[in-house]
Amino acid sequence: MSGPLEAFIEYITVTKALSKRTVEAYRSDLEQLEKAAERPLLSLETADVLKLLGGIANKRTLNRKLSSLNAFFAFCHSRRFTAEAEKFALAKIPKQLPKFLSYDAIEQGVAAIGTEKWTDLRDRALILFLYATGVRISEALAVEPSDFEGEWLRVRHGKGEKERLVPVAEAARRLIDRYLEAVPFERNQLWLNHRGKPLSRVSAYKITQKYLGVSPHVLRHSYATALIIGGADLRVVQELLGHASLLTTQVYTHVQKQNLKETVLRYHPYSKS
Repeated sequence: MSGPLEAFIEYITVTKALSKRTVEAYRSDLEQLEKAAERPLLSLETADVLKLLGGIANKRTLNRKLSSLNAFFAFCHSRRFTAEAEKFALAKIPKQLPKFLSYDAIEQGVAAIGTEKWTDLRDRALILFLYATGVRISEALAVEPSDFEGEWLRVRHGKGEKERLVPVAEAARRLIDRYLEAVPFERNQLWLNHRGKPLSRVSAYKITQKYLGVSPHVLRHSYATALIIGGADLRVVQELLGHASLLTTQVYTHVQKQNLKETVLRYHPYSKS
């Protein structure tokens, strides 16, 4: 790893205090590019970068790597390692509405889960917990029972290591209590696998995929969508989701507009011919 790249990694780790996952993503992208180029990133011309990234068909993957490069070159310019701040344009990606499930679909999926085994109670509780709080799966898997404060959950391992409080619906809390009473292991973390070890992201994915046919992140979208359609203020939703920027939350306004359109088409007399 070249000196400027080492300095950048130290900067985002110590000064910016980005999460370990984010730091590792930057490190992986930039180290791969530097290794492929066989020379320091600062020595690359625009043509070199385009050649290195030309074979990436997935635009989201391409944009992630370009964003990593932009952050790196912006840092180098701020430290006067370079005279100019190199900035690469990102590929255009068509806007897509976030996939989400309705309340009825989630309830139907949960109803299909048994209640005889403690792992069944865990699966039920996990799904309702994700839908009731909107937390990221990484945040959910880091939760400890002591993080509950009455009707609130303290999310201690949020993105950027920022804490926040989110309310937990009573129905979800009741299921969690039933699950905790049935767990046959001593525990620190809330969600455990059948051996009493912390539940992994892969296992959590398998649970939501098995009963709902979606990833855990779709339940986060479902939570936000339900709030927006119900009339919640966008900034409140931003706070609950732990988004650093309101721009990230604004994707759900498209869902709100779509819901308004569907309501008019369903109920307005001019829409009935």
